[in-house]
Amino acid sequence: MLRASAQSSETDIDIQGVGGDAASADKGIEFGAELMQFAEALARRDEALLPGARQALSDAAGAAVLVDAAGVAANFQRMVRIADSIGIPYDDTTSELGQQVREDLNLTAFATAQHTEGLAR
Repeated sequence: MLRASAQSSETDIDIQGVGGDAASADKGIEFGAELMQFAEALARRDEALLPGARQALSDAAGAAVLVDAAGVAANFQRMVRIADSIGIPYDDTTSELGQQVREDLNLTAFATAQHTEGLAR
């Protein structure tokens, strides 16, 4: 979705920012490194890193951006949990675009890859 959004707005981004590369996250995305660090801490449920990431995002971007980022993250978690709980397949593992994104982001490195058909190593 980030790639499609960047293309439609003609914004130059580096998709590697999604995978934890802070320099890549900053390319073309305002507060990109702070947003990435906040998202990583949330996704990993890292209680040690989350307060610092939250504060860094608030300091850099302001409270409104922090609240929006938290809302987007919460909504994403909600959608994935609903899809998982009722068995909706949300990824076509055979599509060319899906395969390219998984390769670009090395998604098989994540432990949860074992739960996705065609993605497990």
